[in-house]
Amino acid sequence: MKFGVIIIGDEILSGKRQDKHMAKAIALLAARGFDLSWAQYLGDEPDLIVSTLRRTLAGDDVVFSFGGIGATPDDHTRQCAAAAAGVALKLHPEAETEIRARFADDPKGVTPQRLMMGEFPEGATIIPNPYNRIPGFTFRNHHFLPGFPEMAWPMMEWVIDQRYASLGAVRAVEAAIIVREAGESQLIDLMNECLRAYPDLKVFSLPRVTPERYIELGVRGDAEQVAPAIAMLKAGVSALGFPWTPFQA
Repeated sequence: MKFGVIIIGDEILSGKRQDKHMAKAIALLAARGFDLSWAQYLGDEPDLIVSTLRRTLAGDDVVFSFGGIGATPDDHTRQCAAAAAGVALKLHPEAETEIRARFADDPKGVTPQRLMMGEFPEGATIIPNPYNRIPGFTFRNHHFLPGFPEMAWPMMEWVIDQRYASLGAVRAVEAAIIVREAGESQLIDLMNECLRAYPDLKVFSLPRVTPERYIELGVRGDAEQVAPAIAMLKAGVSALGFPWTPFQA
């Protein structure tokens, strides 16, 4: 199972606001043994949002989408999700209940504009919002959340724990060494040899230039395979004649 995130908003792409969702999504998934496979940033452009969601809805990845589910003119995500799926946008009865309860004591009452925030693609289910009771929604394997971190993050956590906790993901671990006096090209054969021996692991090399030149060479995945794999890399680097030291984060 792969996880992806879509982060929507002109304010992110213009630099007016700094995105914090991707780092939090990585942390929430990692705490439960999952990795983030991909991320995409989109502006508030309906055609682009529709085409992106049409592509991701056709796949099997679990997708968390942040932003654009309000009712202001620059919020397009609810409408675009319905268009991408080819279904109607309808007021969800549970969302309506939550919205009416949220504004029951508000002097302005429950306005049509407020009820619009509960209009989701037909067939969606709601994601409870513990912050202000205005729900997000799930459609197929996609989970649509507000752009506000104080709302979105506990909602994402709830989705992961409710829908994916039983999958029993193996918590990934990582081990690496610092290799000096070598270029990446000189380590490629060793990395490929390690991948052939441990195809379920990820083998990586991260060159550094400053404050000194070196390569962080390592593996990530199931702890039972990481230990022998990093031992294989250590032995291989030594056989090539390059000095190495353990990596310390």
